[in-house]
Amino acid sequence: MRIWSIGIYSGETPFSLHPVEGVCNPVLTHEHVTDFPASFVADPFMVERDGTWHMFFEVMHAVTRRGAIGLAVSSDLTTWVYQQIVLQEPFHLSYPYVFEWQGEYFMTPETLGAGAVGLYRADPFPTRWVREGDLVQGVLADPSPFRHRDEWWMFACGTPYRHDSLRLYFSRHLDHGWQESQLSPLVSGNSRISRPAGRVTPWEEGVIRYAQDCYPTYGTQVRAFLLDDLASGTQLEVELSQQVLTPDAALWTSSGMHHADPHCIRTSLWMACVDGSQG
Repeated sequence: MRIWSIGIYSGETPFSLHPVEGVCNPVLTHEHVTDFPASFVADPFMVERDGTWHMFFEVMHAVTRRGAIGLAVSSDLTTWVYQQIVLQEPFHLSYPYVFEWQGEYFMTPETLGAGAVGLYRADPFPTRWVREGDLVQGVLADPSPFRHRDEWWMFACGTPYRHDSLRLYFSRHLDHGWQESQLSPLVSGNSRISRPAGRVTPWEEGVIRYAQDCYPTYGTQVRAFLLDDLASGTQLEVELSQQVLTPDAALWTSSGMHHADPHCIRTSLWMACVDGSQG
């Protein structure tokens, strides 16, 4: 079985990431989880509030194989302290895409078992999350909402067990009114570039989407694509890097990498939480 762990990378751009000198990766493993029988940790997303970084991530139950969402905190992005499980449901949870909007914090974790993309709100942040409702009906993997040119957009994988289609949704409002775009599916029949792999990141006049390369197996590496104006009725994307994150046989990422959440710390310095696997 592949064992996923979490590390911290950096780079001059959000698509040129590498291990940080002096950081002992992985910074979080299943052994750090103290309140849940964990077999691995993966899919990290982080937000900063009042000088503290909060990282949310999937924690896989070692017996039930049902994921929950855990929390760790850091003051410097390099040393992390595990806190607790903050969200459990009767179904599997993963990919806790967390973001701030109008002074509140929201999360759209992967909720395949519920048959819909659920929206959760922190009440209070960061330890309690309340389900506000469903955004989109359907069995969708790794939902990734983002704000672009005064509208909400969301990527999601429409074939969770084949990893070979990318769907696109939009809305004027975060909590309701979501529709599928006329451009959707953006990708069909291609497991190398379809499944979302982390936070959608503003860049130049468009956004970067990260994609899991799931060939020849799930979670092989991460690639990056720059998209132009999604509202124009046409879709043009350019691949920025086929190898944003790649496995290294000598490291904790020896059997794969499939996630990146980069944040701009200052000019020409991006810090990202990533994951990688062994086994």
